[in-house]
Amino acid sequence: MNAVDRALPLLRAEARDAARTVDGYVDLLGPETHESPGMVQNFMLSSVVPQVYERWWRPALGRMAKGAFGPGMGDEKRIARLLLALSPGDGVLDVGCGTGNFTRDFAKSVGPDGLVVGLDVSETMLRRAVKDTRDGGFDQVAYLRGDAADAPFLDASFDAVCCFAALNLFADPYAALDSFTRVLTPGGRLAIFTSVRGRSLPLRTAERLIQAQSGMNMFERDELVNALVERGYVNVRQRLTGMTQFVGGRLAA
Repeated sequence: MNAVDRALPLLRAEARDAARTVDGYVDLLGPETHESPGMVQNFMLSSVVPQVYERWWRPALGRMAKGAFGPGMGDEKRIARLLLALSPGDGVLDVGCGTGNFTRDFAKSVGPDGLVVGLDVSETMLRRAVKDTRDGGFDQVAYLRGDAADAPFLDASFDAVCCFAALNLFADPYAALDSFTRVLTPGGRLAIFTSVRGRSLPLRTAERLIQAQSGMNMFERDELVNALVERGYVNVRQRLTGMTQFVGGRLAA
């Protein structure tokens, strides 16, 4: 059974009814236009970014946000694996998967008996993800086009959920957190990489300007840690670097 066939039973009934396979991924949204919170998200939905995303766009933006001495892309993948504590056979949801860079890395950890589902709203990103994944021979990976703020899966469908460099782009990030929590199994792990506000007045002023122009969310230092604790996560960990943060936790059993 291929990965798409394994992923379809995890969908809620209304999502299964709407599902259609397009260019190698499952499309739950159709051709209609979807509201974007700002300029950055609009650009991510374009046909331009997928061509340069993994090699230039994501590393360059990450370096600017994380600072000169922040972790590189390889370190980000290592941090994600540590926070998710992946094992062979696990089921993983990669939210805002883009071109599948992290999705494919998770596939190596869960092995052929595992399942990794990449979820994104961008058709152009997903087409590139499907191509690169097929070229790499990752048969345990499936891609879905759907709403990350309301993940279209049944409750307790995944052992781990990752959302790297996407939560700050969502119009309602707390609805997304609720969605991640709902689809996790008891004891499931969550890993997030997103923005964080600085402490100095000049930096916070600059951040407000960036937020106003781009539509990106900027989170206070304790905001997401507290949000995870309120939603029943334990062993919550946080690492701050530049204007970004890594946050992870385990949903109490």
